Amino acid sequence: MNSASARGTEPRPLQCLFLVSLICCNLLLASRFFSGFSSYINFFAAPEAEMDTVLNLNSYSHGPCSSLKNKTICCDRTDYHSDICFVRGDVRTHSSSSSIFLHLPGACNNDSVALQEESIRPYTRKWDAAIKSKIPELHLRTTSGAEASLPCQVRHDVPALVFFAGGYTGNVFHDFNDGIIPLYITSHHLHRRVALVVLQYRDWWSSKYKDILAQLSDYPPIDFSNDTRTHCFPGAIVGLRYQGMLSIDASRSSENSSIRDLLHMLQDAYKPKTEVGGNPPTPNSPKLVIVSRSGTRAMENEVEVVKLGEHIGFQVEVLRPVETMPLRKMYNTLSSCDVMMGVHGAALIHFLFMRPGALFIQIVPLGVDKVARICFGEPAVEMGLRYVEYKVLPTESSLYYKYGEGDPVVKDPESFLKGRGWEVTKNVYLEGQNVSLNVDRLHEVLLRAFNYAVSERSKR
Repeated sequence: MNSASARGTEPRPLQCLFLVSLICCNLLLASRFFSGFSSYINFFAAPEAEMDTVLNLNSYSHGPCSSLKNKTICCDRTDYHSDICFVRGDVRTHSSSSSIFLHLPGACNNDSVALQEESIRPYTRKWDAAIKSKIPELHLRTTSGAEASLPCQVRHDVPALVFFAGGYTGNVFHDFNDGIIPLYITSHHLHRRVALVVLQYRDWWSSKYKDILAQLSDYPPIDFSNDTRTHCFPGAIVGLRYQGMLSIDASRSSENSSIRDLLHMLQDAYKPKTEVGGNPPTPNSPKLVIVSRSGTRAMENEVEVVKLGEHIGFQVEVLRPVETMPLRKMYNTLSSCDVMMGVHGAALIHFLFMRPGALFIQIVPLGVDKVARICFGEPAVEMGLRYVEYKVLPTESSLYYKYGEGDPVVKDPESFLKGRGWEVTKNVYLEGQNVSLNVDRLHEVLLRAFNYAVSERSKR
Protein backbone atom coordinates (compact mmCIF):
# COMPACT_ATOMS: atom_id res chain seq x y z
CA MET A 1 0.00 0.00 0.00
CA ASN A 2 2.81 2.30 0.85
CA SER A 3 4.51 1.56 -2.42
CA ALA A 4 1.31 2.14 -4.35
CA SER A 5 0.81 5.50 -2.59
CA ALA A 6 4.33 6.56 -3.38
CA ARG A 7 3.88 5.70 -7.04
CA GLY A 8 0.71 7.85 -7.14
CA THR A 9 2.54 10.94 -5.85
CA GLU A 10 5.70 10.70 -7.94
CA PRO A 11 4.49 13.02 -10.75
CA ARG A 12 3.36 15.79 -8.37
CA PRO A 13 6.59 17.87 -8.47
CA LEU A 14 6.38 17.89 -12.26
CA GLN A 15 2.72 18.90 -12.12
CA CYS A 16 3.49 21.76 -9.75
CA LEU A 17 6.36 22.94 -11.92
CA PHE A 18 4.09 22.88 -14.97
CA LEU A 19 1.34 24.82 -13.17
CA VAL A 20 3.76 27.46 -11.87
CA SER A 21 5.22 27.91 -15.36
CA LEU A 22 1.75 28.24 -16.84
CA ILE A 23 0.68 30.86 -14.29
CA CYS A 24 3.85 32.92 -14.82
CA CYS A 25 3.37 32.88 -18.59
CA ASN A 26 -0.23 33.99 -18.22
CA LEU A 27 0.74 36.83 -15.90
CA LEU A 28 3.44 37.99 -18.28
CA LEU A 29 1.06 37.97 -21.24
CA ALA A 30 -1.61 39.73 -19.19
CA SER A 31 0.76 42.48 -18.11
CA ARG A 32 1.73 43.16 -21.71
CA PHE A 33 -1.89 43.11 -22.80
CA PHE A 34 -3.09 45.59 -20.21
CA SER A 35 -0.09 47.95 -20.39
CA GLY A 36 -1.28 49.19 -23.76
CA PHE A 37 -4.54 50.42 -22.25
CA SER A 38 -3.72 52.02 -18.95
CA SER A 39 -1.10 53.02 -16.46
CA TYR A 40 -3.34 51.70 -13.74
CA ILE A 41 -2.01 48.11 -13.76
CA ASN A 42 1.60 47.21 -13.16
CA PHE A 43 2.34 43.60 -12.33
CA PHE A 44 6.09 44.04 -12.39
CA ALA A 45 6.71 47.47 -10.84
CA ALA A 46 10.32 48.43 -10.18
CA PRO A 47 11.43 47.77 -6.61
CA GLU A 48 11.70 50.87 -4.46
CA ALA A 49 15.49 50.58 -4.36
CA GLU A 50 15.62 50.85 -8.16
CA MET A 51 13.28 53.86 -8.40
CA ASP A 52 16.13 56.42 -8.56
CA THR A 53 17.29 55.02 -11.90
CA VAL A 54 13.78 54.52 -13.26
CA LEU A 55 12.07 57.80 -12.42
CA ASN A 56 13.66 61.05 -13.58
CA LEU A 57 11.14 63.76 -12.74
CA ASN A 58 13.21 66.87 -13.44
CA SER A 59 13.83 67.89 -17.05
CA TYR A 60 16.67 70.17 -15.89
CA SER A 61 20.08 68.58 -15.54
CA HIS A 62 21.28 71.23 -13.08
CA GLY A 63 19.93 73.70 -10.52
CA PRO A 64 17.57 73.20 -7.58
CA CYS A 65 15.99 69.72 -7.35
CA SER A 66 18.23 68.36 -10.12
CA SER A 67 19.21 65.58 -7.72
CA LEU A 68 16.14 64.28 -5.92
CA LYS A 69 16.26 61.47 -3.38
CA ASN A 70 13.45 59.00 -2.90
CA LYS A 71 10.79 59.78 -0.26
CA THR A 72 11.36 63.54 -0.49
CA ILE A 73 9.67 66.74 -1.68
CA CYS A 74 11.74 69.42 -3.38
CA CYS A 75 10.47 72.78 -4.66
CA ASP A 76 12.27 75.12 -7.04
CA ARG A 77 11.00 78.68 -6.49
CA THR A 78 13.85 80.51 -8.20
CA ASP A 79 12.01 81.33 -11.43
CA TYR A 80 10.15 84.62 -11.84
CA HIS A 81 7.29 83.04 -13.76
CA SER A 82 6.55 79.77 -12.02
CA ASP A 83 7.25 77.50 -9.08
CA ILE A 84 7.65 73.77 -9.54
CA CYS A 85 7.80 70.95 -7.01
CA PHE A 86 8.91 67.33 -7.29
CA VAL A 87 7.67 64.51 -5.10
CA ARG A 88 9.39 61.15 -5.26
CA GLY A 89 7.95 58.09 -3.58
CA ASP A 90 4.48 56.80 -2.76
CA VAL A 91 2.33 59.74 -3.91
CA ARG A 92 -1.41 59.83 -3.16
CA THR A 93 -4.00 62.44 -4.17
CA HIS A 94 -6.71 63.84 -1.91
CA SER A 95 -8.73 66.29 -3.97
CA SER A 96 -11.22 67.30 -1.26
CA SER A 97 -8.41 68.89 0.77
CA SER A 98 -6.46 70.09 -2.30
CA SER A 99 -3.60 67.91 -1.13
CA ILE A 100 -1.00 65.57 -2.51
CA PHE A 101 0.47 63.26 0.11
CA LEU A 102 3.84 61.52 0.13
CA HIS A 103 3.26 58.34 2.10
CA LEU A 104 6.20 57.36 4.33
CA PRO A 105 5.63 53.86 5.73
CA GLY A 106 6.85 53.59 9.30
CA ALA A 107 7.69 57.29 9.53
CA CYS A 108 5.73 57.63 12.77
CA ASN A 109 8.17 55.23 14.41
CA ASN A 110 11.26 56.78 12.91
CA ASP A 111 12.37 60.11 14.35
CA SER A 112 15.10 60.42 11.71
CA VAL A 113 12.53 60.89 8.92
CA ALA A 114 11.73 64.61 8.56
CA LEU A 115 8.14 65.42 7.70
CA GLN A 116 7.76 68.09 4.99
CA GLU A 117 5.00 70.44 3.90
CA GLU A 118 4.94 72.77 0.89
CA SER A 119 2.28 74.85 -0.87
CA ILE A 120 2.21 75.79 -4.54
CA ARG A 121 -0.02 77.47 -7.11
CA PRO A 122 0.77 75.39 -10.23
CA TYR A 123 0.45 78.06 -12.94
CA THR A 124 3.05 79.84 -15.05
CA ARG A 125 2.15 83.43 -14.10
CA LYS A 126 3.02 83.68 -10.41
CA TRP A 127 4.02 87.31 -10.97
CA ASP A 128 0.53 88.24 -12.23
CA ALA A 129 -1.33 89.71 -9.26
CA ALA A 130 -4.56 89.96 -11.26
CA ILE A 131 -4.79 86.20 -11.70
CA LYS A 132 -2.87 84.87 -8.69
CA SER A 133 -5.82 84.95 -6.30
CA LYS A 134 -7.85 82.81 -8.73
CA ILE A 135 -5.30 80.01 -8.81
CA PRO A 136 -6.01 77.28 -6.23
CA GLU A 137 -3.23 76.43 -3.81
CA LEU A 138 -2.12 72.82 -3.55
CA HIS A 139 -0.65 71.37 -0.37
CA LEU A 140 2.17 68.84 -0.61
CA ARG A 141 2.77 66.91 2.59
CA THR A 142 4.64 63.90 3.83
CA THR A 143 2.37 61.83 6.05
CA SER A 144 2.61 59.24 8.79
CA GLY A 145 0.26 57.26 11.02
CA ALA A 146 -3.46 57.14 10.29
CA GLU A 147 -3.25 60.08 7.90
CA ALA A 148 -0.93 58.06 5.71
CA SER A 149 -3.37 55.20 5.33
CA LEU A 150 -5.37 56.63 2.39
CA PRO A 151 -6.15 53.49 0.41
CA CYS A 152 -5.15 53.55 -3.26
CA GLN A 153 -8.28 53.38 -5.39
CA VAL A 154 -6.48 53.88 -8.70
CA ARG A 155 -2.85 52.88 -8.97
CA HIS A 156 -0.59 54.21 -11.73
CA ASP A 157 2.88 53.06 -12.70
CA VAL A 158 3.89 56.44 -14.17
CA PRO A 159 4.41 59.79 -12.40
CA ALA A 160 1.79 62.52 -12.25
CA LEU A 161 2.20 65.98 -13.75
CA VAL A 162 -0.14 68.32 -11.88
CA PHE A 163 -0.96 71.73 -13.36
CA PHE A 164 -3.64 74.42 -13.52
CA ALA A 165 -5.64 74.83 -16.76
CA GLY A 166 -7.63 77.90 -15.72
CA GLY A 167 -6.43 81.50 -15.62
CA TYR A 168 -6.21 82.91 -19.13
CA THR A 169 -6.93 79.51 -20.68
CA GLY A 170 -9.42 80.07 -23.48
CA ASN A 171 -7.29 82.75 -25.13
CA VAL A 172 -5.44 80.68 -27.72
CA PHE A 173 -2.18 82.60 -27.24
CA HIS A 174 -2.18 81.86 -23.52
CA ASP A 175 -3.28 78.27 -24.16
CA PHE A 176 0.07 77.74 -25.89
CA ASN A 177 2.33 80.21 -24.10
CA ASP A 178 1.20 79.49 -20.54
CA GLY A 179 0.09 75.89 -21.03
CA ILE A 180 1.08 73.71 -23.99
CA ILE A 181 4.69 74.88 -24.33
CA PRO A 182 5.42 74.70 -20.56
CA LEU A 183 3.77 71.25 -20.56
CA TYR A 184 6.16 70.17 -23.28
CA ILE A 185 9.19 71.62 -21.50
CA THR A 186 8.26 69.90 -18.23
CA SER A 187 7.30 66.49 -19.57
CA HIS A 188 9.00 65.75 -22.89
CA HIS A 189 11.89 63.87 -21.22
CA LEU A 190 9.36 61.34 -19.89
CA HIS A 191 8.39 60.35 -23.45
CA ARG A 192 4.65 60.24 -22.75
CA ARG A 193 5.09 58.01 -19.70
CA VAL A 194 3.32 60.53 -17.48
CA ALA A 195 -0.26 61.07 -16.29
CA LEU A 196 -1.63 64.62 -16.65
CA VAL A 197 -3.55 65.68 -13.54
CA VAL A 198 -5.48 68.87 -14.25
CA LEU A 199 -6.79 71.49 -11.85
CA GLN A 200 -9.79 73.36 -13.25
CA TYR A 201 -10.23 70.72 -15.91
CA ARG A 202 -12.55 71.73 -18.75
CA ASP A 203 -14.08 69.34 -21.26
CA TRP A 204 -13.73 71.81 -24.14
CA TRP A 205 -10.01 72.25 -23.37
CA SER A 206 -9.37 68.52 -23.30
CA SER A 207 -11.33 68.06 -26.52
CA LYS A 208 -9.71 70.97 -28.37
CA TYR A 209 -6.15 69.95 -27.52
CA LYS A 210 -6.61 66.17 -27.41
CA ASP A 211 -4.22 65.54 -30.32
CA ILE A 212 -1.46 67.55 -28.62
CA LEU A 213 -2.13 66.01 -25.20
CA ALA A 214 -1.83 62.57 -26.80
CA GLN A 215 1.71 63.55 -27.88
CA LEU A 216 2.56 64.47 -24.29
CA SER A 217 0.93 61.58 -22.43
CA ASP A 218 -0.19 58.06 -23.28
CA TYR A 219 -3.04 58.32 -20.77
CA PRO A 220 -6.30 60.31 -20.56
CA PRO A 221 -6.12 63.49 -18.42
CA ILE A 222 -7.35 63.23 -14.83
CA ASP A 223 -9.76 65.84 -13.46
CA PHE A 224 -8.21 66.49 -10.04
CA SER A 225 -11.14 68.38 -8.55
CA ASN A 226 -13.99 66.13 -9.66
CA ASP A 227 -12.29 62.75 -9.60
CA THR A 228 -12.34 62.25 -5.83
CA ARG A 229 -10.76 58.81 -5.89
CA THR A 230 -7.32 58.41 -4.35
CA HIS A 231 -4.87 58.11 -7.23
CA CYS A 232 -1.46 56.68 -6.37
CA PHE A 233 1.73 57.37 -8.31
CA PRO A 234 5.43 56.56 -7.95
CA GLY A 235 6.16 60.29 -8.07
CA ALA A 236 4.76 63.67 -9.07
CA ILE A 237 5.71 66.93 -10.73
CA VAL A 238 3.56 69.81 -9.51
CA GLY A 239 3.70 72.96 -11.64
CA LEU A 240 5.24 73.72 -15.03
CA ARG A 241 8.55 75.09 -16.28
CA TYR A 242 8.43 78.37 -18.21
CA GLN A 243 11.37 79.61 -20.30
CA GLY A 244 10.12 82.76 -21.98
CA MET A 245 7.56 83.95 -24.49
CA LEU A 246 6.88 81.02 -26.85
CA SER A 247 10.39 79.90 -26.03
CA ILE A 248 12.28 76.72 -25.18
CA ASP A 249 15.87 77.09 -23.94
CA ALA A 250 17.83 74.08 -25.17
CA SER A 251 20.74 74.84 -22.82
CA ARG A 252 18.54 74.22 -19.76
CA SER A 253 17.06 70.94 -20.96
CA SER A 254 18.50 67.52 -20.18
CA GLU A 255 17.68 66.54 -23.79
CA ASN A 256 18.67 69.84 -25.48
CA SER A 257 15.15 70.34 -26.82
CA SER A 258 14.30 73.57 -28.65
CA ILE A 259 11.20 75.24 -30.05
CA ARG A 260 11.77 73.33 -33.28
CA ASP A 261 11.32 70.05 -31.42
CA LEU A 262 7.95 71.35 -30.27
CA LEU A 263 7.09 72.12 -33.90
CA HIS A 264 7.91 68.52 -34.81
CA MET A 265 5.57 67.41 -32.04
CA LEU A 266 2.77 69.56 -33.47
CA GLN A 267 3.47 68.08 -36.88
CA ASP A 268 3.16 64.57 -35.44
CA ALA A 269 -0.14 65.58 -33.85
CA TYR A 270 -1.78 67.13 -36.90
CA LYS A 271 -0.03 66.23 -40.13
CA PRO A 272 -2.47 64.21 -42.25
CA LYS A 273 -1.48 60.71 -43.20
CA THR A 274 -0.30 60.86 -46.81
CA GLU A 275 -2.12 58.67 -49.24
CA VAL A 276 -0.41 56.19 -51.50
CA GLY A 277 1.31 58.22 -54.18
CA GLY A 278 2.93 60.78 -51.90
CA ASN A 279 2.07 64.30 -50.81
CA PRO A 280 -0.90 66.18 -52.26
CA PRO A 281 -0.05 68.41 -55.24
CA THR A 282 1.21 71.90 -54.49
CA PRO A 283 -0.93 74.76 -55.90
CA ASN A 284 0.64 76.48 -58.90
CA SER A 285 0.51 79.91 -57.24
CA PRO A 286 2.06 80.75 -53.86
CA LYS A 287 -0.56 80.70 -51.14
CA LEU A 288 -1.19 83.76 -48.94
CA VAL A 289 -3.29 83.24 -45.81
CA ILE A 290 -4.74 86.41 -44.27
CA VAL A 291 -5.72 85.91 -40.62
CA SER A 292 -8.85 88.01 -40.24
CA ARG A 293 -9.95 89.81 -37.08
CA SER A 294 -13.34 91.14 -36.05
CA GLY A 295 -13.88 93.71 -33.31
CA THR A 296 -10.64 95.37 -32.24
CA ARG A 297 -7.61 95.70 -34.52
CA ALA A 298 -9.73 94.70 -37.48
CA MET A 299 -8.44 95.28 -41.00
CA GLU A 300 -11.14 97.63 -42.29
CA ASN A 301 -10.15 97.37 -45.96
CA GLU A 302 -9.67 93.60 -45.95
CA VAL A 303 -11.52 93.17 -49.26
CA GLU A 304 -9.06 95.54 -50.98
CA VAL A 305 -6.11 93.71 -49.45
CA VAL A 306 -7.41 90.36 -50.73
CA LYS A 307 -7.79 91.79 -54.24
CA LEU A 308 -4.26 93.19 -54.05
CA GLY A 309 -2.85 89.80 -53.10
CA GLU A 310 -4.69 88.12 -55.97
CA HIS A 311 -3.54 90.82 -58.40
CA ILE A 312 0.09 90.19 -57.44
CA GLY A 313 -0.37 86.47 -58.13
CA PHE A 314 -1.15 84.87 -54.80
CA GLN A 315 -3.79 82.28 -54.19
CA VAL A 316 -5.44 84.08 -51.24
CA GLU A 317 -7.31 82.42 -48.40
CA VAL A 318 -8.94 84.44 -45.61
CA LEU A 319 -8.84 82.54 -42.33
CA ARG A 320 -11.37 83.58 -39.69
CA PRO A 321 -10.45 81.69 -36.52
CA VAL A 322 -13.29 80.90 -34.14
CA GLU A 323 -13.19 78.95 -30.89
CA THR A 324 -15.01 76.00 -32.41
CA MET A 325 -12.68 75.64 -35.39
CA PRO A 326 -10.72 72.36 -35.11
CA LEU A 327 -6.99 72.87 -34.75
CA ARG A 328 -6.42 70.21 -37.38
CA LYS A 329 -8.17 72.46 -39.91
CA MET A 330 -5.95 75.38 -38.84
CA TYR A 331 -2.90 73.18 -39.23
CA ASN A 332 -3.88 71.99 -42.69
CA THR A 333 -4.44 75.58 -43.83
CA LEU A 334 -1.25 77.08 -42.44
CA SER A 335 1.18 74.21 -42.95
CA SER A 336 0.48 74.44 -46.68
CA CYS A 337 0.80 78.22 -47.04
CA ASP A 338 3.78 80.18 -48.30
CA VAL A 339 2.91 83.46 -46.55
CA MET A 340 0.76 84.27 -43.54
CA MET A 341 -0.27 87.85 -42.77
CA GLY A 342 -2.34 89.29 -39.96
CA VAL A 343 -2.78 92.16 -37.54
CA HIS A 344 -1.15 91.60 -34.14
CA GLY A 345 -3.41 89.45 -31.97
CA ALA A 346 -3.79 86.10 -30.23
CA ALA A 347 -4.75 84.18 -33.39
CA LEU A 348 -1.28 84.75 -34.86
CA ILE A 349 -0.14 82.00 -32.48
CA HIS A 350 -1.16 79.61 -35.23
CA PHE A 351 2.10 80.51 -36.96
CA LEU A 352 3.33 77.52 -34.95
CA PHE A 353 1.74 75.43 -37.71
CA MET A 354 3.75 77.03 -40.53
CA ARG A 355 6.64 75.13 -42.06
CA PRO A 356 10.20 76.44 -41.55
CA GLY A 357 11.18 78.90 -44.26
CA ALA A 358 7.64 80.19 -44.79
CA LEU A 359 7.13 83.96 -44.53
CA PHE A 360 5.20 85.59 -41.70
CA ILE A 361 4.04 89.22 -42.01
CA GLN A 362 2.86 90.81 -38.78
CA ILE A 363 0.90 94.04 -39.15
CA VAL A 364 1.82 96.12 -36.12
CA PRO A 365 -0.71 98.79 -35.04
CA LEU A 366 0.34 102.02 -33.34
CA GLY A 367 1.67 101.66 -29.81
CA VAL A 368 2.27 97.91 -29.75
CA ASP A 369 5.73 97.65 -31.34
CA LYS A 370 7.41 96.08 -28.31
CA VAL A 371 4.55 93.70 -27.54
CA ALA A 372 4.40 92.57 -31.17
CA ARG A 373 8.14 91.95 -31.32
CA ILE A 374 8.27 89.97 -28.06
CA CYS A 375 5.10 87.95 -28.63
CA PHE A 376 5.57 86.99 -32.26
CA GLY A 377 8.56 88.64 -33.95
CA GLU A 378 11.38 87.09 -31.94
CA PRO A 379 9.72 83.65 -31.63
CA ALA A 380 9.11 83.58 -35.41
CA VAL A 381 12.83 83.90 -36.07
CA GLU A 382 13.61 81.17 -33.51
CA MET A 383 11.13 78.91 -35.28
CA GLY A 384 12.90 79.33 -38.60
CA LEU A 385 10.30 81.55 -40.26
CA ARG A 386 11.14 84.51 -42.47
CA TYR A 387 9.73 87.43 -40.48
CA VAL A 388 8.54 90.80 -41.83
CA GLU A 389 7.00 93.63 -39.81
CA TYR A 390 4.54 96.00 -41.42
CA LYS A 391 4.36 98.94 -39.01
CA VAL A 392 1.15 100.89 -39.38
CA LEU A 393 1.54 104.61 -40.11
CA PRO A 394 -0.57 107.08 -38.11
CA THR A 395 -2.82 107.65 -41.13
CA GLU A 396 -3.50 103.90 -41.34
CA SER A 397 -4.81 103.77 -37.76
CA SER A 398 -8.31 104.68 -36.62
CA LEU A 399 -6.66 106.53 -33.71
CA TYR A 400 -5.58 109.21 -36.20
CA TYR A 401 -9.21 110.15 -36.77
CA LYS A 402 -10.22 109.71 -33.14
CA TYR A 403 -7.50 111.80 -31.48
CA GLY A 404 -6.06 113.93 -34.29
CA GLU A 405 -2.68 114.08 -35.96
CA GLY A 406 -0.96 116.12 -33.23
CA ASP A 407 -2.16 114.18 -30.19
CA PRO A 408 0.63 112.31 -28.32
CA VAL A 409 -1.44 109.11 -28.57
CA VAL A 410 -0.87 109.25 -32.34
CA LYS A 411 2.26 111.34 -32.73
CA ASP A 412 4.48 109.63 -30.14
CA PRO A 413 2.95 106.48 -28.60
CA GLU A 414 6.20 105.51 -26.86
CA SER A 415 6.38 108.79 -24.91
CA PHE A 416 2.65 108.71 -24.20
CA LEU A 417 2.92 105.23 -22.66
CA LYS A 418 5.87 105.96 -20.38
CA GLY A 419 4.87 105.27 -16.79
CA ARG A 420 1.24 104.60 -17.66
CA GLY A 421 1.19 100.83 -17.27
CA TRP A 422 -0.25 97.92 -19.20
CA GLU A 423 -3.90 98.92 -18.82
CA VAL A 424 -3.38 102.04 -20.95
CA THR A 425 -1.66 100.01 -23.67
CA LYS A 426 -4.52 97.55 -23.57
CA ASN A 427 -7.36 100.08 -23.55
CA VAL A 428 -5.97 102.61 -26.04
CA TYR A 429 -3.85 100.63 -28.49
CA LEU A 430 -5.00 97.01 -28.28
CA GLU A 431 -8.72 97.44 -27.76
CA GLY A 432 -9.13 100.97 -29.13
CA GLN A 433 -8.00 100.90 -32.74
CA ASN A 434 -8.58 99.35 -36.14
CA VAL A 435 -6.37 99.62 -39.21
CA SER A 436 -6.92 100.51 -42.86
CA LEU A 437 -3.80 99.64 -44.83
CA ASN A 438 -2.39 101.82 -47.60
CA VAL A 439 -2.60 99.43 -50.56
CA ASP A 440 0.17 101.22 -52.47
CA ARG A 441 2.53 100.82 -49.52
CA LEU A 442 1.40 97.25 -48.89
CA HIS A 443 1.90 96.39 -52.57
CA GLU A 444 5.68 96.64 -52.17
CA VAL A 445 5.65 94.32 -49.15
CA LEU A 446 3.44 91.70 -50.78
CA LEU A 447 5.37 91.81 -54.06
CA ARG A 448 8.62 91.05 -52.20
CA ALA A 449 6.80 88.30 -50.30
CA PHE A 450 5.55 86.82 -53.58
CA ASN A 451 9.02 86.80 -55.12
CA TYR A 452 10.44 85.19 -51.97
CA ALA A 453 7.75 82.49 -52.04
CA VAL A 454 8.43 81.72 -55.70
CA SER A 455 12.15 81.46 -54.96
CA GLU A 456 11.56 79.13 -52.00
CA ARG A 457 9.27 76.92 -54.06
CA SER A 458 11.98 76.47 -56.68
CA LYS A 459 14.26 74.98 -54.00
CA ARG A 460 11.83 72.20 -53.04
